[in-house]
Amino acid sequence: MKKLPNLRPVFKWLLRGLFLLLLWVALVAASVSRYAQRNETRQADAAIVLGAAVWNQKPSPVLEARLRHGVELYKRGYVRKLIFTGGYGKGDSLAESEAARDYATAQGVPLQDILIETLSRSTQENMIQASQIMRDGQLGTCLIVSDPLHMRRAMRMMKDLGISCYTSPTSTSAYQSWPAKTAFLFREVVFFTGYLLAGQ
Repeated sequence: MKKLPNLRPVFKWLLRGLFLLLLWVALVAASVSRYAQRNETRQADAAIVLGAAVWNQKPSPVLEARLRHGVELYKRGYVRKLIFTGGYGKGDSLAESEAARDYATAQGVPLQDILIETLSRSTQENMIQASQIMRDGQLGTCLIVSDPLHMRRAMRMMKDLGISCYTSPTSTSAYQSWPAKTAFLFREVVFFTGYLLAGQ
């Protein structure tokens, strides 16, 4: 009778790999969660408001919460320019940044103090486009505006692009329930890990 191979070493390595994976997920989740508590709001040249979905030509609740915070920063004199990011979603005729611009002007922000880009489709593209706007406009420092759990990845990306930036998360995030927060956190663990490993 043929002797069966000893699979114990394989199972041991699988268990070790699983343990290391779970440990990594826990460490990244803790880092993202801790970073979400930071608020470094201060005087800066501009606020970069990260894009989110547009619903029927209007900002979605997620985007509106970010815009509300960005407009407040402008009106309170923390920044002199607002940079809105976000391109066209599938089937949309209005870019996220265009919907953001319309919202801000309706709130009394002068058009000349609003800068937009309409090309980006991801957080990393948001940052690349916003950093170019910063350089073109000779803007030195910025506040990053997004949901708290988004800040760890966004800040790392912008700092990797060589831009001096500070956190200014919205306090009225649309992600309020535990299921919504948990899903957002898990997504950030996956995306932040992907960025650290592959740079995208």
